[in-house]
Amino acid sequence: MRATLVMAGLVMLLTPADPARSQALDPACASPHDRTVAVTFDDLPYTRAGDAEAQDLEAVAKATNEAILAGLARGNVPAIGFVVERRVQALGEIGRALLEPWNAGRLELGNHSANHLDSNTLDIDAFRREVIDGEASIRPMVEKAGRSLRFFRFPYNHVGDTDQRREAFERVLGERGYHLAASTIDTSDYVFDAAYERALARSDTAMIQKIEDAYIDYSRVEIAYYADLNREVLGCEPPGILLLHTNRINAATIDRILELFTSAGYRFVSLEEAQGHPAYKTPPRFSTKFGPMWGYRWAKERNLKVDGSKEEEPPAWVIQYSDPDAPR
Repeated sequence: MRATLVMAGLVMLLTPADPARSQALDPACASPHDRTVAVTFDDLPYTRAGDAEAQDLEAVAKATNEAILAGLARGNVPAIGFVVERRVQALGEIGRALLEPWNAGRLELGNHSANHLDSNTLDIDAFRREVIDGEASIRPMVEKAGRSLRFFRFPYNHVGDTDQRREAFERVLGERGYHLAASTIDTSDYVFDAAYERALARSDTAMIQKIEDAYIDYSRVEIAYYADLNREVLGCEPPGILLLHTNRINAATIDRILELFTSAGYRFVSLEEAQGHPAYKTPPRFSTKFGPMWGYRWAKERNLKVDGSKEEEPPAWVIQYSDPDAPR
């Protein structure tokens, strides 16, 4: 199971760092601040577009975007959507049309690469092509609107599995004028969405509701977990950066997701404002083949050992329902 593999990777990742590589770090919080969070969506215009098993998704992609955008509008929430060019092309004419609302007002478009390839498998030239080709649809759009492409998020959050590769990737992003998009809160929405898609395909109304409720319950736990992790590591809670995907479970629950934050006293901010905090002054300067949230990266950078196994996994029944052939 992917979730189990990720957690196993975190336990391996969070062994003490080499003291010789530790560095003096600026204080993460110069002064107190209110609780804030930036909302980000990966895999625009629609998560499943372009997948071999996903066909004729135009209507679903449109409905998904409309529901998410409506929820953001109701809450007056700024957000950024990271685009995979392959998914734009897979939807044809509607692909670019779905991006237009994300390029106006308090919404913004970002680059999530051309093909959503794992950067651990790419050399520098291949990575550069992924970045540049990922701009095919979005750069003309943002420039026509008098905007600029400001953020790039790595697929799988794999920012470089060796120092040499990580530093080379950072140079490419700098050449193209990008900031690396961080992420601090992971709800494992892809796990719940896989189960949700199966329930939708079976028209199982009871299971659909059960999965939605489980997703919200798990998200509530994860929001609190990552806030506590960041306070443990940094001595404060910097602005959170929520990582979501443009999928149907988020479309169905967007109001409830946002309410989790408002009820916990968070104020919604743009990614630019969130990453203006001193904690994000520089990307974490260590390399790993995994894609953990920034709290774990900050811990490793500061030579602090935290126990990633304390983070809850999604419920076993959700994982099993999403993939009945997965080992129990």
